[in-house]
Amino acid sequence: MASDTPSNATAGTYLGIDLGTSGIKAVLVDTNQKVLAAHTEKLDVSRPHPGWSEQDPEDWYEATLRALDALHASHPHELAELRGIGLSGQQHGAVLMGAQGEVLRPCLLWNDTRAESECSLFEHRFPLCRQITGNIAMPGFTAPKVMWVARHEPEIFAKVTHVVLPKAWLRFRLTGALIDDMSDASGSLWLDTGRRLWSDAALEASGLRLAAMPALCEGTAPAGRLDASLAARWGMKGAPVFAGGAGDNAAGAVGLGAIHTGDAFLSLGTSGVIWVTTDSFHPGGNHAIHSFCHAVPDQWHQMGVTLSAAASLAWWSRVTGLDEKTLLAELPEAPLAPSPVLFAPYLSGERTPHNDGTVRGGFVGLTQDTTRAQMTQAVLEGVAFSFRDALEGLAESGTVITEADVIGGGSRSPLWTAILASVLGVRLHRLANGEQGGAFGAARLARIAVTGEDVASVCLPPERVATITPDETLSGPYRAAYARYRALYPALKSIP
Repeated sequence: MASDTPSNATAGTYLGIDLGTSGIKAVLVDTNQKVLAAHTEKLDVSRPHPGWSEQDPEDWYEATLRALDALHASHPHELAELRGIGLSGQQHGAVLMGAQGEVLRPCLLWNDTRAESECSLFEHRFPLCRQITGNIAMPGFTAPKVMWVARHEPEIFAKVTHVVLPKAWLRFRLTGALIDDMSDASGSLWLDTGRRLWSDAALEASGLRLAAMPALCEGTAPAGRLDASLAARWGMKGAPVFAGGAGDNAAGAVGLGAIHTGDAFLSLGTSGVIWVTTDSFHPGGNHAIHSFCHAVPDQWHQMGVTLSAAASLAWWSRVTGLDEKTLLAELPEAPLAPSPVLFAPYLSGERTPHNDGTVRGGFVGLTQDTTRAQMTQAVLEGVAFSFRDALEGLAESGTVITEADVIGGGSRSPLWTAILASVLGVRLHRLANGEQGGAFGAARLARIAVTGEDVASVCLPPERVATITPDETLSGPYRAAYARYRALYPALKSIP
């Protein structure tokens, strides 16, 4: 991290606020990029019907107030010196606002899958969707959700004057400004991603007009100031500047310093992400590869997603009644051979490459002699094979990865990272302090918005503490196992 003696231009503190699905996290950072304090407030998700996922935006605001109240109580002097605030947000959610700024219904979240039929309708109305936005229309994106509301709740849709993403709404409540950044806007299906502006044709396909959209800015640009009454509530010397901020994955990339062309990381969290920074717009083709703007100017990124990464191991832990540490202790620290059992990690459907929210997972190849350890290894390998699917999709769209940083809770397992390296055929680097998350990246964006510093001088990568290389003796066996794994999806899909 940056550690130079602060100048008057950079002196002060900076705040990152991450609006996640399960909670609001606020991180206070000093001039040397040291985390001074962090506080998380939990959030609940409402699921009124199968496949639905909603939250009340006002809960986000109240949780943010509580988080800042907590930081004020523990670090009043440091918070008084606050100069900038950055927002990181869960992507794709649809917040519908009326003429007086009121929220018209609960926000449909990123993992809400009700808008399946609207996806094909959107692409029918907007045939250039994949070329312009860089993405396949998926139920998780914002545009199909709004079309679902127009179709099923027309009385609500008739009152809509603005549609914003979650963090843009939170900014509106904290500053009064309707602004969002390019990285978050990329996940709406309304952005001309290559040109970094709203697409009139995409909006028209959803029954919207440009007037319904927030203003756009880069994640590093100033984008509003904290309301004066809130600044006074928390004892701040002035009203801090807000940065444009970032979608959650882009904010995480900023926190990791993944801002240069070719920078790649693999996140082995609840869901899994494989990310590559690019210097131009590369549409993702037909493999459910996401192509979004980065949160820093003149950069883009491609991303593959597996919906149940560490969540697969957590599920297996619940089924067996054993904690994950116990399950992993039954295995060697490095793989000796692929498991004879295969596992399809489609516990919540799958994103890349299948774009299928309805397919479900399972074990294949069980015998009377199958052991629990073999099934545990199959879970780890199934997730690795899902990442291999994403890697193959990236390669077909022109992006080849030879090395990547690895982060997330699953990266703490030497066995899992060794499996991943051998299945993917890439070198993986474990990081020191690589778990700061989106809130830390948002704080970096806040600093740049205030000081105008060069992005590369602020967004430095953490130290690499270990490199895991593929085991060449396993490349052939894992190639064969992956070929068998590829047959699982069509077989599972054929089951009614």
